[in-house]
Amino acid sequence: MTVFWHGDRPIGHVLVHEGQQIGSRVDHIDADYLLAIEDELRRQVEPAVSASVVICTRDRPDELAACLASLPRQSRRPREVVVVDNASRDQRTRDVALAAGVIYMREDRLGLDVARNTGVLRATGDIVAFTDDDVVLHPHWLERLLAAFDQPQVAAVTGLVLPAELATEAQRHFETYWGFGKGYREQDFDSSCFKSHRRNAFPAWEIGAGASMAFRREVFEKVGLFDERLDVGQAGCSGDSEYWYRLLASGYTCRYAPSSVAFHSHRRTIEGLASQIYYYMRGHVAALLVQYERTGLAENPARAYLYLPKWYSYRLLRRAFGPKRVADRFLKEEIAGCVSGFRFYHGEGKRK
Repeated sequence: MTVFWHGDRPIGHVLVHEGQQIGSRVDHIDADYLLAIEDELRRQVEPAVSASVVICTRDRPDELAACLASLPRQSRRPREVVVVDNASRDQRTRDVALAAGVIYMREDRLGLDVARNTGVLRATGDIVAFTDDDVVLHPHWLERLLAAFDQPQVAAVTGLVLPAELATEAQRHFETYWGFGKGYREQDFDSSCFKSHRRNAFPAWEIGAGASMAFRREVFEKVGLFDERLDVGQAGCSGDSEYWYRLLASGYTCRYAPSSVAFHSHRRTIEGLASQIYYYMRGHVAALLVQYERTGLAENPARAYLYLPKWYSYRLLRRAFGPKRVADRFLKEEIAGCVSGFRFYHGEGKRK
């Protein structure tokens, strides 16, 4: 994967494997786009806010060490770094965190959003930024996240997440069909954008990725904490997008700021990717039903109960009577994940 940069700001990429181009995002690059980038960088100022960085982790001490090593190189240093150990099975995570000189907290209740909430409640910065243990941060990652909070209505900011490597078939497949990158244009998602989707569920998953996101700490007091039924260790995914959805439904703005860059290590094996996709769809369905529970907006159950079954029926028929498509490689896992999402929400998710 070749990423094109304008100074220290990524502007596009081309993905090539064995001499063949399998993906690109360069069509938007022209003189007007470059002028807009120059204006964006000129507008960025040093924000008068403090930041806490929260990293939730479980049994990945080597990855955590690499992530923590990228924080001292930040152009804007955080007030504090909080590592939340979500019930690791040995002491290595604690040892890595303490060796790095950061705040270490143990959370024995399983669930990524449980751990995130533990970090939020410990954080003291005006802005609470999150990244994952399998991420390495660009030196301007935090500075650019904070600079994007330049208007009071901006409650959340996400950054561009690029692959740290594309060495395996699984990593290339994920980046091609499921990647975290949301493009190279800064974009605001506000209440008018949210209301324009009232005929279908607002695609909050397009706002960014939980591997690189930040929030004004005050919004947690106003709209609540992360829903602990969602994400890894529970439903499997979508705790981040449900929270962005909740903010938009409450009238706030979420901003995607691709000038803030993080590098994520995708799953290296096909088996690991298959499991990841299963839990992505399980969490997606559960999040749609949670969003309906919180807002009463009917487009959420409509997507879960009507659109998704129609979409997967179409793809099954297309595969049965047409040529095989690489995009359908994990179709079984996608469908099984959706079914599991319904079961989770109406069973365990309803009891919590």
